[in-house]
Amino acid sequence: MPDAEAPRLLCVEVYAHEPLSFMTEEAARLLADLASRTHFVPATTRTPEQYRRVSLPGPPPRFAVCANGGHLLVDGESDPEWRAAVSERLTECAPLAEIRDYMVRQAHPDWLLKERVADGLFAYLVVLRELLPDTWVKEFADWAGPRGWNVSLQGRKIYAVPRPLTKSAAVAEVARRTDAAHTYAAGDSLLDADLLHAADRGWRPGHGELAESGWNPPHVRAVPEQGVVAGESILRELLSSLR
Repeated sequence: MPDAEAPRLLCVEVYAHEPLSFMTEEAARLLADLASRTHFVPATTRTPEQYRRVSLPGPPPRFAVCANGGHLLVDGESDPEWRAAVSERLTECAPLAEIRDYMVRQAHPDWLLKERVADGLFAYLVVLRELLPDTWVKEFADWAGPRGWNVSLQGRKIYAVPRPLTKSAAVAEVARRTDAAHTYAAGDSLLDADLLHAADRGWRPGHGELAESGWNPPHVRAVPEQGVVAGESILRELLSSLR
């Protein structure tokens, strides 16, 4: 797309005084319309603290899913009953400390930039992908799998997430509380796959790990657009489905 034809953008997230995330102005209008017609539920791998940096158009959503399902925010506050239920399910897996220790010990300083723990729930590495050995992620996944953990490479980050920690479970809880008849979802990363699988209908853009892997279940529509334009296209199709 020529620069002169590029859509106007709205910044929706600022970090360290710098703009970080954007959507088109038309997508902002469509999202506000969607939120007025449905229970719009942001579902993210961000921690609650990171999620609060995001300022979406329209009124604040009543529900939001953070930390890949580890937190269910209700009116901006983490629901204690949900967090207790998650903690109970996580006892089925090896403890986070064991996974993190192994992950850090196996990483090499040549390609490791940072290692982080997200709210005591899961761990991830930030890496120089061009120096990451081709077999490292698979070998780590083979070790972590029998211990109840999933491993995925997304951009420059390697995530280790306990198998019971899913966005789909938290969104299903919102659907139960709101008596929702249908659930629609959109996402682009491997950590969105369970949510899209569980939805009645789903959308994924032409960018991201799901697109790169060719992931395309029958009920998930793959839109060809990429970047912020894809978000606008998905919102337009979502609204069309509701009508």
